[in-house]
Amino acid sequence: MSGGSLGIRSGSYGPLDKHLQNGVLPIQSASAARTKPCSKIFKENETLIHWICKFTGRKKVGMLLLCVISAVVFALVLYVGKGEEDRGSDYGLFDNRIRTMPPPPPSYFLGYTLPPGHPCNTFSLPPPPADKKRTGPRPCPVCYLPVEEAVAVMPKVPSFSPVIKKLSYISGGSEFGGHPTLKQRDDSYHIRDSMNVHCGFVKGTKPGHGTGFDMEDDDVLEMEQCRGIVVASAIFGDFDIIQQPKNISEYSKKTVCFYMFVDEETQAGLKTKYENKKIGLWRIILVRNLPYTDSRRNGKIPKLLLHRLFPNARFSIWIDGKLELVADPYQILERFLWRRNASFAISRHYKRFDVFDEAEANKVAGKYDNASIDLQVEFYKKEGLTPYSQAKLPISSDVPEGCVIIREHIPISNLFTCLWFNEVDRFTSRDQLSFSTVRDKIRASTNWTVSMFLDCERRNFVVQKYHKEVLAHLAPPPPPPYSASDPLRKVLPRRRRGRKSGSRHHRKVNRGMVVSQVKVGHSFSLH
Repeated sequence: MSGGSLGIRSGSYGPLDKHLQNGVLPIQSASAARTKPCSKIFKENETLIHWICKFTGRKKVGMLLLCVISAVVFALVLYVGKGEEDRGSDYGLFDNRIRTMPPPPPSYFLGYTLPPGHPCNTFSLPPPPADKKRTGPRPCPVCYLPVEEAVAVMPKVPSFSPVIKKLSYISGGSEFGGHPTLKQRDDSYHIRDSMNVHCGFVKGTKPGHGTGFDMEDDDVLEMEQCRGIVVASAIFGDFDIIQQPKNISEYSKKTVCFYMFVDEETQAGLKTKYENKKIGLWRIILVRNLPYTDSRRNGKIPKLLLHRLFPNARFSIWIDGKLELVADPYQILERFLWRRNASFAISRHYKRFDVFDEAEANKVAGKYDNASIDLQVEFYKKEGLTPYSQAKLPISSDVPEGCVIIREHIPISNLFTCLWFNEVDRFTSRDQLSFSTVRDKIRASTNWTVSMFLDCERRNFVVQKYHKEVLAHLAPPPPPPYSASDPLRKVLPRRRRGRKSGSRHHRKVNRGMVVSQVKVGHSFSLH
């Protein structure tokens, strides 16, 4: 807009002092001027504004000019500002992070890699021992992170659950597992976004309340409060001795839930008296009204259904009752789940990889009724089960060593253990036989699978102990020998040897002879 146009707008009102002399303010004469055509004011200027004034009043023209000026000034400011920003970005004066919003945090855990040069990046297993006679299973080294570092990399968000996002459980029935029909079984392997499946505890209001695996109310409430990591085990039928975890950090003692499930028979056989329902790190949970007569089958409930007993826990480590935990839970989870970006980990059997071989070994060892084992294997064979071969790679084995399970509680892993439990409930309690069938059916629909690690790595963080019945048949270890400095040493009375006929000589036995106990059957030899 030209300066003349601005002068015309101000001249239309005239000097303020002239109006004041006439006793009329500009705003008072505006109504009168509104009725006069603008052509009389601009007789000598036939411009664009003069042409506009033919159709509008004086005040409307002023407002129009004001709007035009404002628009021009605003456009000029934007132009100048953009030029300054372009020049500033050329010289690095503007930070791109100011102009663009940072990406939102990921909604799922995507894994991580250890920094370059970290010793675990180049760690490899040493060669096997040279002694060929030692062919049995043994532990091997594992590269753990320090507890502080393992805690620091604990995922803040859950792992991705392919396909299934919501899992609910069928309730109502007379038996603990509900006995799904074959049609319901087949339908449970058609993985969908939302599923409702059998997963034990079909009776009662919630797990532990009238379901056949009943616990006290305060125990159930306490278990619901566990929101991080749970380490669980069980002893039913008084088969084992409670083993206390070792090498547990103070941080884990404060933040990890340790639970040991026992039945009334096991509780009665406990030699250790406990208060506040605790023995060492373990909180003892007494379970009543067990649904099965077989203690081993009852043990599958906490083993495979921990996500139902601890509905708010994020991670769990299951160990059989005969095992002693000797590594920190955070280190185990970091090594076998988080570092591998896995949601379920289990060790493979140290010797057998094929289900058919495992079934035969179970029959030879009398682990279960042979006819029931044959029935289960034949059923899986008709469904397509084949012997394990390298064609299944990268799957490294069809047979797990199921005494340890490390997992994250997300829908896909929860579904896996639900369906695995249903197979154990339908067929034999030998969960090694049904593992690969459930894994492969889920994998076919979701591309999700189980991470299987070496059995020697498992033996690095758990130590296997004997069952009570085995210990009862083992000879007790010999007591330590007495030494001459032992204040409680025993002094044998002098013992005379029988004389040979016709012999006058005899051997003297010194007083104060110290006994050194050397086991020879059940007798002791003197030195």
